[in-house]
Amino acid sequence: MIKTILRRLTPLYILVFFGVAAWLLISTKEAPEQKEEQKPVPIVDVVKVEQKTVSLNLPSYGVVTPKNKTQLVTEVKGRLLTISPNFVAGGVVKKGEQLAAIEPSDYEADLNQAQASLAQAQAALEEEIARGEVAKNDWKGYDGGLPPELGLRLPQLKKEQANVKFAQASLARAKRNLERTVIRAPFEGIIKTRIVDLGQYVTLGTNLGELYDTRIAEIRLPLANNDLAYLESVDNPDTQVTLSASLAGKTVTWTGDIIRSEGVIDAENRMVYLVAEIKDPYLREGRKEGQLPLKYGSFVTAIIKGRTVDGIVQLPRHIVRNGQVAVISADNIVEVREVNVVRTDVNNVYIKDSLQDGERVSLTKLTNISSGQLVKILGEASKNGTNLPESDIAKEQRLAAAGDQ
Repeated sequence: MIKTILRRLTPLYILVFFGVAAWLLISTKEAPEQKEEQKPVPIVDVVKVEQKTVSLNLPSYGVVTPKNKTQLVTEVKGRLLTISPNFVAGGVVKKGEQLAAIEPSDYEADLNQAQASLAQAQAALEEEIARGEVAKNDWKGYDGGLPPELGLRLPQLKKEQANVKFAQASLARAKRNLERTVIRAPFEGIIKTRIVDLGQYVTLGTNLGELYDTRIAEIRLPLANNDLAYLESVDNPDTQVTLSASLAGKTVTWTGDIIRSEGVIDAENRMVYLVAEIKDPYLREGRKEGQLPLKYGSFVTAIIKGRTVDGIVQLPRHIVRNGQVAVISADNIVEVREVNVVRTDVNNVYIKDSLQDGERVSLTKLTNISSGQLVKILGEASKNGTNLPESDIAKEQRLAAAGDQ
């Protein structure tokens, strides 16, 4: 009987035993050690600040044009008798060189006629002078006062003198018209276009072609009105300019001068135009080895030399955000510092009176960087003696140095 009861209560004993054991285990369990979660220290690349004296150069662009160009027009009429081989598009001509000639026979006849008319007028004047002398002798015994001008033939003398002047003017005009039958280049240049052909009849004012002066080229360079503050003088922007263009598969540069400002703001684009001047763009006065001519119509980029300023720090444009940079101290602590940006261009910013020589500025963009934050420097040894990973730039510099050795 007792054995039967014990056998039936055995499962209950087992449950109680395991329940007590579980309670003992739970009550004696030690709490796990609590550790603070460590945030990863950001790694940044830095650059050391160096103050320099720089020219605040201004970028611009423009198209090369001749300073002087002219339409070659006729001043007399007639048929084109000859045309110079150089009077073609692209032909280079010298000052005074004959470009074309008009049939001169009519103007030679006019010249001969004018010469004959002048000879007649001079003969008539000499005759009238002689008659005047005779009239003076006839009036010597006249006691009625001064002799009349008509009696002394003074009106007739003035008439003949006027006739001589008229004939002289006609002769001068005939000579000019004969000279104008030859069309000459008014200056050294290159022929842009020729419109007429040999044997064509031209009238007064007919356009023969266009001539570009090759002695001086000009380029109009647009600048924003605010950029004028970076020039040495706004009213007289006498400074240098460097032009560059791609010619014959390579980049070629030329040096010129800013000679003037157009002095008005363009109503369409709100820009101010400076005018640059390049002397001898076609290298007709002399060419050095490797030089190429600056051809009219070329599109060029320009760098205008601006004011020279001391104590300027030049940094990549992307690291300045909202006028602030991240300065890294010797203890690798971040200081977010306001900087005085005096100029910005496509790639760089120019800062003055904000950073000292030797200070380090972060080149790495950090989204939530703040003053007092601890950072690690890329390539700098850590406290455990290991080096942080190199940047690609640092790695290239190290490999290049090893290659040189």
